[in-house]
Order: sequence, then structure tokens, then C-alpha cells
Amino acid sequence: MARTISYTVYSEAGGVGKTTLAANLAHGHEENGDDVLAIDLDPQEGSLTHLLDVGENRADPDADNIVRHLIGQPRGDVEDLIEETEEGIDVIPSHHMLERLTRLLYEAEDRADGEFHPERQLHRVLGESGIPSEYDVILVDPPATSGDHLYNAIYATRSLVLPLELSGKGEQSVEGLGELVDGLERNVGIDVGVLAVVPNGVKHTTDQEEYREEIEDLGYNVPVVIDDRTSLMQGMWREQCTAFRYVEEHRSRRRDYEVETLEEIRELVQFITRETRGVEV
Repeated sequence: MARTISYTVYSEAGGVGKTTLAANLAHGHEENGDDVLAIDLDPQEGSLTHLLDVGENRADPDADNIVRHLIGQPRGDVEDLIEETEEGIDVIPSHHMLERLTRLLYEAEDRADGEFHPERQLHRVLGESGIPSEYDVILVDPPATSGDHLYNAIYATRSLVLPLELSGKGEQSVEGLGELVDGLERNVGIDVGVLAVVPNGVKHTTDQEEYREEIEDLGYNVPVVIDDRTSLMQGMWREQCTAFRYVEEHRSRRRDYEVETLEEIRELVQFITRETRGVEV
């Protein structure tokens, strides 16, 4: 059996680009025949949970949720948290308790009998449940801010896919990539692999092409560049689905440039699979 692919989709800039990429990658892996689990650690309303139209209990303070498992106070099996989208993607949804995750983790550390590492709890929960053996791909979508949400995601997955907006802040973002990865490794205490940097919202200006070359010169893989697809991304959020489903079910006519974007997502999925499994797909 091939080992599970696991990675975190993270962007310091935040915004919809991170979450739309996570959703579309999940669909791309599912389309590729993989069993996919997406874990949403972002407490914001505009998160992966909302985009994929799951998490009806996210505002229920009494409901079991991923935070209760991370702090060692579950109200059921972690497998019972998993919801399936209409597109066949399994999701552990976000919950409002994630807004208090850091405080709750450190309270759990104070209660613990023995060692308790706040940043290692997602790794523990997944390992104890045996969930990784049930999936081909696990991807995590944390918030854009640094902290225990992000550190738990990285410690559990060990790898990053970094969407990067090559806009007015593009040059600063490119220059900060190395510092970002080094800082994450220091905070989590492990080596972190960057599977891919994914420029998005690109208009193919000369400056943006230069930024892409700078990223590659830093030693990062840039397997695809996703053009500015504002209308497509807005449609995803309006209909609460991935770009694949939106193009198939909600577009009245075929737009070749959007089909091209779907092919770029598929190409990125193939690249990630080759990088992590070392096999041709």
C-alpha cells in the first residue's frame, strides 16, 4: 500500500486563494482515485468548511469537534467528526472552539500528567485513531496567522504547499519564503518540506514572471502558475463547491481558460503525487 500523502496548504497573505486551492487540490486528488481527507483548522467563517458546505454543528458549543480531541476531552470517536461532501471529499470541519484553541491547549498542558506538547496534538489524534491508514491523501487548511493551529497542521503533515499571490506584495513575499520556512521549522522543531510554491492570481506581467524565476532560484518547485480567475473563484464561494463542480454544473457555457485552470490543478496534483510517492501517475 502506498504511503499516505499529507501536506498543509498555507499562505501568510490569507484570503480566499489559500482555501480555494486546498478545496481544488482535494477534488483533484479525489478525481485521481485517491481517498481524501481535508481537515479544516481555520476558525473563520469563510473557511474550507463553508466552501465545501459541511459543518452544520460548527456553532454548537455542545457538539463534539476537533478541538475537544486535541485537548483530550472528546465526546465521541474522531471518525464521527468526518463529513462527506457531495463531491466525495471527506472533511473534518471547523468549529467555533478553534477561536480559543491556544488557550485550551495550554490549559490542557497544565492538566496533563506527563509531557504534553501543544503543537503535536493533531499528530497524536490522527495516530491514535488510525485515520491515516484509511486515506491516500490528508491535507490540512489552517488560518493564515502563525500559532498553534498552523503548528499542529505542520507537525502532523511535515510538508507544505504554499500559494503565493504575485501582486503588489509579491517581491516581499518571494524574498520572505526562506525566512518563513526556517521560522516554521524552528517553532515546530522538525524539518519541513516545501512540495510546491503556487503563484496565483497571475496576470503574466514581466515583473510576475521575474518573481517566478526568483522562486525557482531559491530552490522551490513551481510546477504551475494559476492565472487571475476572480470570476471562477467568486462562483465557487457563491455555490459552495470546487472549481471543478462549478465549471461542470453552474457555467452556462464552456470557457476554455477556466478548463485550462482545472488542468493546471490536475497537473499540480500529479506533481505532488510524484514528489511524495516517487511514482508516475
